[in-house]
Amino acid sequence: MKIVIGNDHAAPDMKKEIVKYLEELGHEVVNFGVDTTESCDYPQIGQKVGRAVAAGEYDCGILICGTGVGISIAANKVKGVRAAVCSDTSTARLVKQHNNANILAFGARIVGIEKAKDIVKTYLETEFEGGRHQTRIDMIHAIENE
Repeated sequence: MKIVIGNDHAAPDMKKEIVKYLEELGHEVVNFGVDTTESCDYPQIGQKVGRAVAAGEYDCGILICGTGVGISIAANKVKGVRAAVCSDTSTARLVKQHNNANILAFGARIVGIEKAKDIVKTYLETEFEGGRHQTRIDMIHAIENE
């Protein structure tokens, strides 16, 4: 799987660990994030990842900031993005099964690295169920097009 990852200054260490973990699982990872703790603007990173995923350049994206919220809000402003913040594996499974989330987000200040790896693994291993859930995603796309 080809995955794009982005992070802000709150998460360079966690991002590096997640990239390493993804590569160990056999995925190709491209980094759009920062590698230092010097303050940066997460909306630009969220937008860049969002646009790349929405354009189909990557199978999915992963975003990490302090909470996962700010950077996911920015990504969700891009048409076609369904970014979801997850702090546990149950949510990670459900956002894929029911919402076909194409970007996973979490917070480096909220979850530890082992929990983050579990969340990522669960998200990547889960399949979209389609059916009634596709109908709802179609409704979301209709809202985007209003």
